[in-house]
Amino acid sequence: MTTIPRLVLYCPVVVNILAFLAYGLDKLKAKRHQRRIPERTLLLLALIGGSAGAWWGMKVWHHKTRHKKFTLSIPVLFLLQTALAAYLWKKYLS
Repeated sequence: MTTIPRLVLYCPVVVNILAFLAYGLDKLKAKRHQRRIPERTLLLLALIGGSAGAWWGMKVWHHKTRHKKFTLSIPVLFLLQTALAAYLWKKYLS
């Protein structure tokens, strides 16, 4: 494996960790009545590859679970990103 694919493998891990932490931080800020992380930012983190972290954050922190925008889009993004990752893995790394 060359350094480029290895770097490509690390980026989604970092984005998913950031998404998970962002959902937790936003939940904490909501409880403390502090300035929140915009929904657009939370969705963008999921869109750029952090859907697993976003979904996990929704489940662990019980955050954004009543918003259809999140309960529908995050699982769909997760399925699409998983399919894309499987395709790319099979094509380039097997």
